[in-house]
Amino acid sequence: KRSIRSLENKLLIGAWQIDYLQRHKYFRPLQSTVSDPDTDPDITPNSNITDSSNTALVNPLPPAGNVIVHDKDCSELYDRLRPPSGFYRIKPRPDQEPFLVYCDMEDGGGWTVFQRRRHGRVDFYRDWVDYRDGFGDFKMWNDEFWLGNEHIHSLLLEGKNLVKIDLMDWNGQRTHAFYENFRITDEQDKYRLQYGQYSGQAGDALTGGGGMVEQWSTCLSGMQFSTRDQDNDRYLQGNCAQENKAGWWFNRCHAANLNGKFYRRGKYTAQNDNGVVWGTWKGLWYSLRHTTMKVRPLLFLDSMGSGAGVN
Repeated sequence: KRSIRSLENKLLIGAWQIDYLQRHKYFRPLQSTVSDPDTDPDITPNSNITDSSNTALVNPLPPAGNVIVHDKDCSELYDRLRPPSGFYRIKPRPDQEPFLVYCDMEDGGGWTVFQRRRHGRVDFYRDWVDYRDGFGDFKMWNDEFWLGNEHIHSLLLEGKNLVKIDLMDWNGQRTHAFYENFRITDEQDKYRLQYGQYSGQAGDALTGGGGMVEQWSTCLSGMQFSTRDQDNDRYLQGNCAQENKAGWWFNRCHAANLNGKFYRRGKYTAQNDNGVVWGTWKGLWYSLRHTTMKVRPLLFLDSMGSGAGVN
């Protein structure tokens, strides 16, 4: 599975390169670069006059850096080019291969998205390897995906970041939560979750949101990642990932699970509270319609404060 995923990533990057070159006109469809003297009445066989439009039908390639430069994250790309939202290659560490991410250049710009739910077409009830390597679709603006714990680990490694979690219900109402210094450890430590101060409007569901008793069983700070085939939670009577149909950080079990089963129309009934839930906003029996988890540096001068607005 890992080699298949690696091949898929190479194909996606190859497709991105071709699209990039076409959009910036670094090559065009093959066409004749020399006029035929037998068919062109304006040129004689021995003429020394040349048409400048025929001498450079193909734009020269840019310096190699323009194609192979890899920004560390979407915030660096935003600072450098101010591009629109879309899929771009980044390289958080010099010792790793670049990989595709979705960059949200709205909402102030510079956000690297590592989780997104939109329509329920992608199954998030998967094994450890899938969550480690990443899965989903990386083509359209509304595609669903999990970037992969290895990529997320390298993306968040330095800390000093701000994670924003965007949520939307089935009536179009939106809210959000911010977490500072969001990190996960490496695979050896089972991608343990660590985060700092919360702020926002959605409530601190990652910490449990309730009193001490609720937090003791639902706080996700310090919890390891679990999947249906790797049970790393603190629930001794079962596997939270199996009960909640998701790979996620579980305690005994949760007050937030954005990788849960996608139920349409919000309110749902099931044996377990296994929907796409943020308990401090809509409760555990309301499955959300849209979710996004995204990150950028904690100290980032976004478009709202860049001096581009009205003074």
